[in-house]
Amino acid sequence: MTSILHIDSSARPRGSDMAPHGSHTRRLTRRFVERWRAARPADPVTYRDVGQAPPTPVTGDWIHAAFTPPDRREAWMVQTLAESDTLVDELLAADLIVLGAPMYNFGPPAQLKAWIDNIVRVGRTFGFDRARTGEPYWPLLTDHRKTLVVLSARGDHGYAPGQRLAHVNHLEPSITTPLGYLGVTDVHGAAIEYDEFADARLAASILAAETEVDLLTDRLLAARHGRIRALGEAHDIAAQAMG
Repeated sequence: MTSILHIDSSARPRGSDMAPHGSHTRRLTRRFVERWRAARPADPVTYRDVGQAPPTPVTGDWIHAAFTPPDRREAWMVQTLAESDTLVDELLAADLIVLGAPMYNFGPPAQLKAWIDNIVRVGRTFGFDRARTGEPYWPLLTDHRKTLVVLSARGDHGYAPGQRLAHVNHLEPSITTPLGYLGVTDVHGAAIEYDEFADARLAASILAAETEVDLLTDRLLAARHGRIRALGEAHDIAAQAMG
């Protein structure tokens, strides 16, 4: 099975296909997950709505607790990190992360940044050793082979690489940089633009993004099927060799 972590971060509580002025990112993430589940209904989905229930922002006590070795943590430190531990556990359990990320003022929503700050954890998602030769930091999720799908929405247009506003797009990099730092480097995505124009260009962008989501879902399903089949064939060969 493929474990899915579905995260929405929009401040808007409903999708734009369900309510006036609704969230385009919720619309896209739900479309992706529903299409995936239609093909693989047994795959478990963990849903985390950080838009409506934001994680607690990092504090000085949180930093103190996180950088204290686990066997030396006091009770208050364990309690301080409890929410972060839950979020990290969800990330570690996921094979596929489907993340809805609207652009707010050229970057991510504060509630999404709070989630990122809570899952970038020394000793759990990245390693740190001052005595290590070369870089003192290293990713701990590289061998997990996780896939990240970032589905975003923007008020203006032209934020893709090479376009007119690419230089002020701090949304996707704010997600892919820290997740890549942890070892999650298989990244895909789609985006809706022209939201603030609310005209035919927005309608066309929604249609194009939904089409891309469908194609992306199908490609990832095919890749997952091929990977599982390859693992099964390798297992059969190993079993024959041992037999």
